[in-house]
Amino acid sequence: MWHSLFTTHPARSVVWAFALVIAAGTGLLMLPVSSQDGSTTDVVTALFTSTSAVCVTGLVVVDTATHWSGFGEVVILALIQVGGFGIMALASLLALLVSGRLRLRMQLTAAAETKSLGLGDVRRVLLGVAGCTLIVELAVGAFLALRLRFGYGRSVAEAAYSGFFHAVSAFNNAGFGLHGDSLTPYAQDPWITLPIAVAVILGGLGFPVLLELLRHRTRRRTTGRRNWSLHTRLTLVTSAALLFIGTVLTCLLEWTNPGTLAPFDWDEKILNGFFYSAMSRTAGFNAIDMGALNATTLLFTCTLMFIGGGSAGTAGGIKVTTFAVLAAAMLAEVRGEPNSTVMGRRLAPHVLRQALTVALLAVGLVIAATLALLTVTRAAFEDVLFEAVSAFATVGLSTGITADIPDSGQLILVLLMFVGRLGPITLVSSLALRERTRRYQLPEERPVIG
Repeated sequence: MWHSLFTTHPARSVVWAFALVIAAGTGLLMLPVSSQDGSTTDVVTALFTSTSAVCVTGLVVVDTATHWSGFGEVVILALIQVGGFGIMALASLLALLVSGRLRLRMQLTAAAETKSLGLGDVRRVLLGVAGCTLIVELAVGAFLALRLRFGYGRSVAEAAYSGFFHAVSAFNNAGFGLHGDSLTPYAQDPWITLPIAVAVILGGLGFPVLLELLRHRTRRRTTGRRNWSLHTRLTLVTSAALLFIGTVLTCLLEWTNPGTLAPFDWDEKILNGFFYSAMSRTAGFNAIDMGALNATTLLFTCTLMFIGGGSAGTAGGIKVTTFAVLAAAMLAEVRGEPNSTVMGRRLAPHVLRQALTVALLAVGLVIAATLALLTVTRAAFEDVLFEAVSAFATVGLSTGITADIPDSGQLILVLLMFVGRLGPITLVSSLALRERTRRYQLPEERPVIG
C-alpha cells in the first residue's frame, strides 16, 4: 500500500517528497543549534518556517536574522534551494550525474515536476534548469556582494553571505531576507533592488521559458529566425503587461501616501513602484512599509499575487498562462466565436477546462481559508484576505499580522502554502486512487446560464 502511494503516480511522488523535506526541515529547525539563544524552537514555528522555505513563500512568524542562528539560516537557504529547484527534479539530476542515465520512473517523475513536454526532453531540461539556476544566482549574488562591500562597507564575508543569500532567495521567489524590515533600508538604492527584481522576474518566468529563450537565441544566430512557442509568447506578453500595470497602479495610488512613496523623489517613486509590482507577482521582498499601504493598493496586489508568474518555475499563483487562457475564452464568448484563439492559435477545449479548474479551485481554497482565519483572529478582513492570498500564491508579502495569528491559523497558512506550491491540479491528481475512463457519452442538454 505505502509503496503504491509513492510510485503509482509521478505527481503523488512529488507531493510526498515535498512533505518529507518539510518534515526534515522542521526537525532541523527545532534543534537548539538552529536558534541564536540555543533553545528549542516550538514545532509550529519550525513547521511554518520550513513550509514557507520549501514552498518558496517567505512568510515568517519570527525574524529570520534575530531568531535563527547561522546554522538555522543555512538550513532555511538549503530548503529554499531544494524547494525552488524541485524535489524530484533535484533527485533526478543527482541520479543523472551519478549514473549518466535516468530510469523511466524517474523520467516520469521529473517530467511531472518540470512540466516537460516529452520524456526525451527531461535530461536536457534538468541540466538546463541547473545551469540557469547556477548562473543567475552566482551573477546576482556576486553583484549584490560587491555593492554591499564597497557601497555599505560590509566585511568581505558578511557581504558575500548576505549577497548570495538574497540572490538565492530572489531567484527562487522565496522572499526570505536577513533584515527584519526586508529591503526597506535599500529602497533608494537601485543597485540593490534592481538586481533582486531581475532575479525574481527570471525565476518567475518559468524554466521552460528560460530554456526556450536560450535555445532560440542560439538558433537565431544561425538561421536569423525567432519562432517562440505559444507558451513562451503568452508568458512573456502577459508578464510584461502585468508588471507594467502593477507599476502604474502602485505609483498612482501611493504617490502621495506619506507612509510609502511620498517621501521619495519622482525617480525613486517609479523605482519602488516597479519593485513593488515585481514583488507582488510572487516574491516576498518589500522596500516600502506594507502596513501603510492604501486598501485599494492591497486589493489590486491580491489580484497580482493570485495570478502569479509563469508555469514550471519558482512562481506561485494560478499562473499567467491560466489567466491568459481564461481571458481569451471570455473574449471569444463575448464576440460569439465558437473557438478561443490566442496569437494566431486555437486553444484546445481541455486547456480551457484545465484553466477553469485551476482558477475555481484556487478561488474556493482562498475563500475557505479566509473564512477559517477570520474565526481564529481579530485582524481586519482586508489583512486576513491579503495574508491568505499571499500564502496560497507563495508570495510572502504581509501586512504584519503573520506573527500575531494563533497556532491554528498558522497551520491553515501552512496548508495554503503547501497546496499553492504544488498546484491544485497536481495535488488532486496525486490523491486520486485511480483514473477512470468513461466509455460512453450521456445525452446533451443545455441549462440556462446567467
